[in-house]
Amino acid sequence: MSKEHDILTTPIRIGSRGSQLALWQANHVLYALRDAGHAAEIEIIRTTGDRMQQPGFVPPANLDGKGIFIKEIEEALEEGRIDLAVHSLKDLPTQLAPQFTLAAIPKRADARDVWVCEPYWALHTLPMGGRIGTTSPRRRAQLLALRPDVQFVDVRGNIDTRLKKLAAGQCDALVLAAAGLDRLKRAEWVHQRFSPDEICPAPGQGALAIETRSSFTDRDRAIRQAIAFLDHPETRFCVEAERVTLDALGGGCSLPVGAHCVPEFNKWRMFAQVVAPDGESMVQIETEATFDTSSETLGQWVADDLKSKGALDLLSLSAS
Repeated sequence: MSKEHDILTTPIRIGSRGSQLALWQANHVLYALRDAGHAAEIEIIRTTGDRMQQPGFVPPANLDGKGIFIKEIEEALEEGRIDLAVHSLKDLPTQLAPQFTLAAIPKRADARDVWVCEPYWALHTLPMGGRIGTTSPRRRAQLLALRPDVQFVDVRGNIDTRLKKLAAGQCDALVLAAAGLDRLKRAEWVHQRFSPDEICPAPGQGALAIETRSSFTDRDRAIRQAIAFLDHPETRFCVEAERVTLDALGGGCSLPVGAHCVPEFNKWRMFAQVVAPDGESMVQIETEATFDTSSETLGQWVADDLKSKGALDLLSLSAS
């Protein structure tokens, strides 16, 4: 029996949102911990982002949009009500507060965005002026770059809610993250998986993040040791490089920035893209780096190259 088993005399408490996808993600970690011999349980925490999706919710005037799906979960983590939190990595800010750390990043699922539309099975077949359901500034800008004629409809909610709104005719198509549909076994809705040079994914998309306290109490050390086996080094490198790029460009999860890094033939390959809100202008780069390059070096180099090509000017349009 390992030392962390001796210290962890009570179950490991996993904090999660209550959506179907969030619970899938939390249970994925729960079952892995139990298979490793640890007692574990899930505590559901309702976040500001969840409340925003309810009819009639009026957001506070000072809401900045950052961390709306994690604020209450991090509060529970800091107060010791939970031991770790499972997030979609793309929901996390690029800079965590010092009392928290990303203790494990499991192997990433499909990072791509996908096209969901029954009558028209690809973006190019959608009739002129077709209505696409998305609230993502990144997806809107990238889609306009490919199809400047399309219209957008604000479609919010979890995956099932969005699929129901599509079926009810509130929009003609959806663009969603592949990972969520795959994890919930809704892949039959997917008719096109966009290559990253068509629709470049959000930094960290498709990856999970297991966040813990960074303190050095015996329990917190034991928690980090208990979940260390879930960390996937290649995924961690890729998403760290992507997040460094995003951070260097301003760090906002609502920025029209895509970044996608993968290991390929003994090197890292990274594609990144910044698009003006109207889709009419963009800067993008594709680069390679050797395996001895650090994720921070690669991410910063990509950001610097994007800046040299005018990325900050395009991002300033998004802020105006």
